[in-house]
Amino acid sequence: MQDKAALGAVAQLWRYPASSLAGERLDAIPVGPESIDGDRMFGLVDRSDNEIARPDRDAKWHKVPLIRTRLTNNRELEIALPDGDWLAAPGAESDRAISAFLGFEASIRPFRRENAAPDYAGPLTAERYVKNPIHLLTTASLARLKALHPEGAADPRRFRPNIVVDMEPVEGSFPETEWIGRKLAIGDLLLTISEPCRRCGFTIIAQDGFDNDPGILRNLVRHNAHNLGVYCTVDRPGRVEVGAPMRFV
Repeated sequence: MQDKAALGAVAQLWRYPASSLAGERLDAIPVGPESIDGDRMFGLVDRSDNEIARPDRDAKWHKVPLIRTRLTNNRELEIALPDGDWLAAPGAESDRAISAFLGFEASIRPFRRENAAPDYAGPLTAERYVKNPIHLLTTASLARLKALHPEGAADPRRFRPNIVVDMEPVEGSFPETEWIGRKLAIGDLLLTISEPCRRCGFTIIAQDGFDNDPGILRNLVRHNAHNLGVYCTVDRPGRVEVGAPMRFV
């Protein structure tokens, strides 16, 4: 049985076709039993040693979040550099453009053969980590971070959530961090909140519209044990749309 009162409503939906590159904001997202459709299918590697992009650990990757991504209707990846046109990826042209942008030889590669176009015959790359199914973040937690660090930009893009829920601020609280183990209904989707999302150095990196800011991570370390947002597992798959209400179950 669901609580009658909605906690809030979906404000933003994101998927990230390529790990560490900028995400794709959508009006609706299908969520399967394991994850969001089309999420984290590709990686970017240094061709000299096949190292996968780690913007949180190495400054040579700090420009990677400025590279935009999207999936076509055929689930094929396209990337765009700042002020550049969309390019099919993986491919020689997109790799040349990314390499010129980063200043070293780099290449987009799929994590699995089925992620790429049928005619792709190039190499694969191993996933950097085992992804969690759904990352949820509330505007209440962003408001709490902003209150702690008013000079900073508490922009959702720093934290790469899949679902951003608009809800009223909770005084002195990052509310979803306190919901571990609870179940949520978002439209037809049913989720269990499994664990807090521990933040890394990616959160401080500059992106389009905001600057590098170590204060973001320092405040999360001091006031919320490194965490912001939560990971959720899927109990019942469903399609989620912007505006869908979120309730406890």
